Amino acid sequence: MGLKRFDRKFGAEFVRELPASPAVYLFKDEDGTVLYAGKAKNIRRRLQGYRNATRRKAHRKMRSLVREASSVEVRLQPSERDALLVENELIRSLRPQYNVDGAYSFLYPAIGTAVRERRSLLCFTTRIDAFAGLGLRWHGTFRSRPRAREAFEALVSLLGRLGHAETRSRARELPRVRGSRIVALRRVEGLMPSLERFLAGESTSVLQELSGRLLDKPDARADAAQVGEDLRLLEAFFHGDTRKLRNVLRAAGRRGSYVSQDERDALFIAYAPHEEETPLHDSP
Repeated sequence: MGLKRFDRKFGAEFVRELPASPAVYLFKDEDGTVLYAGKAKNIRRRLQGYRNATRRKAHRKMRSLVREASSVEVRLQPSERDALLVENELIRSLRPQYNVDGAYSFLYPAIGTAVRERRSLLCFTTRIDAFAGLGLRWHGTFRSRPRAREAFEALVSLLGRLGHAETRSRARELPRVRGSRIVALRRVEGLMPSLERFLAGESTSVLQELSGRLLDKPDARADAAQVGEDLRLLEAFFHGDTRKLRNVLRAAGRRGSYVSQDERDALFIAYAPHEEETPLHDSP
């Protein structure tokens, strides 16, 4: 029986000689370009998985890497957490083509809030630099773009039932940035302090305030199912995202409610390894 492709390319003894230790491993092409960076608690076991990959759909990515790579580099680490930190930095700096999650900062959005001239501003973006000059207070960044976007839209919907959203023609000075959304609302500025505490992971009191005020709105009562769904979505966002971020920031000795896109993963790895959504990166 012929040798496995893995053994032919990287050596029949390669995996057997590895220790059962934490490590980072890099699949590289013939030019030395990193195709994929991964981490393992037990590097021998992890690469044995690549060696024995079958034709099952779940193993497709493993087989592709073994087929396209010309070499594998292994960097032993003192602990699994060290391996995760090194992996995170390698992915962010090298952006290997087979690593899809965590390599690109545009996946990590923030939500901005401000009150200007009796207008309340809410902004969802991954490009906070594009909104400089508006005096926005930033909250995030949040690892799940879909959850953060859904929470943002739920907030805009609920606040829009209480106040008045300005049209784009009346808010022409607000930047238009692809993939972002900024809205201006009137008559809701009294809710902004408690809304900012919500986005900072400190309190859900704004949800009780919204619920109480919406009871006085006939349109909201008529659409009670959607209002209830929006409130439940925001409650889940608080516990699953904003509260977790606040806990990590406090554990790191940091104030405020914002962490940059580049810092976020490393901060969670270092201070909340059991809270972060795992895996951090797409692992074959």
